Amino acid sequence: MKDKLNILVTGGAGFIGSNIVDKYIDMGHRVWVLDNLSSGDIKNINPSAEFIEKDILSKDLDALFEKVKFDIVNHHAAQINIRKSVSDPMFDAGVNILGTINILENIKKHKIKKIIFSSSGGAIYGESEFPNKEGDFVNPISPYGIAKLSDEFYIKFYAKTYGFNYLIFRYSNVYGPRQSIKGEAGVVAIFFDNFIKNIPSIIFGSGEQKRDFVFVKDVALINSLALDFPENITINVSSGNDIKILDLYKLEKEISKSDLEVKFLPKRLGEIENSLVDNSLMKKVFKIELTSLKKGLEETFNFYNNKYSKNLDFF
Repeated sequence: MKDKLNILVTGGAGFIGSNIVDKYIDMGHRVWVLDNLSSGDIKNINPSAEFIEKDILSKDLDALFEKVKFDIVNHHAAQINIRKSVSDPMFDAGVNILGTINILENIKKHKIKKIIFSSSGGAIYGESEFPNKEGDFVNPISPYGIAKLSDEFYIKFYAKTYGFNYLIFRYSNVYGPRQSIKGEAGVVAIFFDNFIKNIPSIIFGSGEQKRDFVFVKDVALINSLALDFPENITINVSSGNDIKILDLYKLEKEISKSDLEVKFLPKRLGEIENSLVDNSLMKKVFKIELTSLKKGLEETFNFYNNKYSKNLDFF
């Protein structure tokens, strides 16, 4: 690998993408952020990155790719709201499938060496009582999950046909600093926001549903290690441990030193009961020590509490 790479991060103003941008810049790489700010925040963007406010569906991406000569594209831009995908699947497919194809067309035309893609373990595998491995049966139950799985197939087709490499990361539930409180995906941030503002939280469903939460800085580290990884591969990115949503609430309640009780409402359409993701391949390939849930939650709480104490808006 060259000392410095030219890297495009789509969605680089978002929660996960901006943490990856920070990691790449810390490594000394040159980074461009492509984001339309529909769900990202300009305050997330590293000042050392070059920011292009543009949609991944834009027809004029060709000029950007021609000018910069990227070595790698890290594709994190997406429509991320599962409920939105259920209520408007055409919009979801337009962004998540056609937007990815637009990126792939530019990778093909400009002979980019590699794409790193953010997929979704929970949305693709569907309901499961046991941790899913990469080769397990996939059963997406939302248009969002269907689109992500379609993207994986498109990436493999383009890579094989046009001769570039790929890494596909199937994330479990990512949490940490900068996570938005908007949308159902940000349950960790939502709970902390409510505790800090002394507002009762809501759990949709029984609270017995299980999730695997992985810390965003671990995700950023894995994306940095992926720059050197030569193989075409799909890898789950998770903590390898599950927790019930009600137990997560109790742990955050303890960290926040709050006495608020939770409210329960019926389960929402398109959401799965249990999302368990096996990370044995990830640990074998990248050999990193993961952040414990409690430590990651404490760092996340301190981030939001600091913002609130300074009267700064949550994202």
